[in-house]
Amino acid sequence: MLLELRIRNLAVVRDLSVELRPGLNVLTGETGAGKSIIVGALGLLLGERASIEAIREGSDRATVEGVFDVAGNQEVPTWLRERGFEVEDGHLVLLKREVRSEGRSRGWINGSAATAGTLGELGRHLVDFHGQHEHQTLLLAEEQREILDAFGGVLDLAATVAGRHTVVSERRRQATERRDRTAALAARGDFLRFQLREIDEVDPEEAEDERIAEELGRLQHAEELMRGAAGVHQLLYTEEGAASDRLAEAREVLGKLASFDSKVAPLRDLSDELYHRVSDLGRAVEKYANRVDVSPERTEELRARVDQIFRLKRKYGPDLSDVLQNRARLASEIEELESSEIDESELKVRLQRAESELRESAAALSAARRDAGDRLATEVEAVLPDLGMPGARFAVELDPVDPPESGGAEHVRFIASLNPGFELRSLSRIASGGELSRVMLALKSILAAQDRIPTLVFDEIDAGVGGAVAVAVGAKLREVAERHQVFAITHLPQIAARGAHHLRVEKRDDLGETLTSAVPLTGSDRVREIARMLGGDPESATSRDHAAELLEGCSTAV
Repeated sequence: MLLELRIRNLAVVRDLSVELRPGLNVLTGETGAGKSIIVGALGLLLGERASIEAIREGSDRATVEGVFDVAGNQEVPTWLRERGFEVEDGHLVLLKREVRSEGRSRGWINGSAATAGTLGELGRHLVDFHGQHEHQTLLLAEEQREILDAFGGVLDLAATVAGRHTVVSERRRQATERRDRTAALAARGDFLRFQLREIDEVDPEEAEDERIAEELGRLQHAEELMRGAAGVHQLLYTEEGAASDRLAEAREVLGKLASFDSKVAPLRDLSDELYHRVSDLGRAVEKYANRVDVSPERTEELRARVDQIFRLKRKYGPDLSDVLQNRARLASEIEELESSEIDESELKVRLQRAESELRESAAALSAARRDAGDRLATEVEAVLPDLGMPGARFAVELDPVDPPESGGAEHVRFIASLNPGFELRSLSRIASGGELSRVMLALKSILAAQDRIPTLVFDEIDAGVGGAVAVAVGAKLREVAERHQVFAITHLPQIAARGAHHLRVEKRDDLGETLTSAVPLTGSDRVREIARMLGGDPESATSRDHAAELLEGCSTAV
């Protein structure tokens, strides 16, 4: 609920703080005192269009701040956190709107910057305005649909329909994307197959070009490799004075010396090792020389292979790894193309199933709405005469929609005839601000238990009514205020006397400057204000007795 509204430098208001309480809050005051400024300030705070003309003369900016308590309302904290806003102390929401003389407007939610649109979106969860047409949520098709669904107890079913519509939309998107993708692949299918065949005819392997380069290097130097290896073998084994012979002689000499001096033994052992190592090397070199392949045919074969791979790399490379990656991509796209008919068929079946489920739940919702619409119309028509509209008719019109939308298989529209002899029309075409507020009051009194918006603002609800109708309006306002915080701006004492908290807007002259204030009224001050509203002299004992009697009667009325 709204705890406090603070206004600075807006119109004739320099600095005004309005504190509200649970239940029915009434705001009264002389015509022109500034009651409409307070309502306008609240609208500005909740995202309405800002105008520099509203800034108080001599000021460079106007600001409006509001403190809301959302304890017990999980919807608002969840909404805030999803958009990156924190909730103060777990249950307080602080809103601020500033309008500057250069035309700029800024907003904040709990100290974080917010656009007017965001303030407006949040405001629809906090406050419901009923007064001037531009403030009336009752004129919104979405609001009328939600009122009907709340009354019929089918909000969960409506949410199911919306969810299934989302599924249908997503599957339609998937089917469209698949169809477009298949068409694109089919248009270039032959070219894809040609490219894949071109690569597969060569059938390159990973790093094959590196292995070929290494083998070609050996073939091109085969004779040099063979001669070199044979020469090493001769040096080690076959020529006169070969290394193996010299090592054998050294080994024999060291063996004799070791018999004279044990310190020579390690040298003898080393000579043994060297002799065997040289022998192993000689045999290995000989074996290598015998294996060297001198094959012009193999060389030509490899060169031809190099040319094949080079052409692939030039077209699909630059590297062989790129060629292989492109080969995998081509194979995947061709496989996708060949399986697309199966995919399209599956997506079509899934879409048809989702559409069937949507139609099924939408049909159930439509049936529930028809029943709820009839019952709601009956209950509203029973209340309207007490609110000054005898002979008024009210109906819920369901305009079919095919295929079903997120809101169901129909558009919900409230229609009424508030005066006998007139045809039923949409509320925006037949209702004044006061009449529209009373229609909403009738709805709110019927839907008090289901309505989730904590604060209701009624402006102009007393337009054109008085006497017994005013008493009935006041009673309905108090009835709704048992489940909501209600803020009513009124000129009628029968309504003001019903308030649990009474504020009087006063305008005074302070050294040539016009100032507006909102004063809480209790006791004798409230009696005087009710006496003034009754049209008597607030200082007259008779007028005050009449006012006190009205207050006493309203406080005890059920």
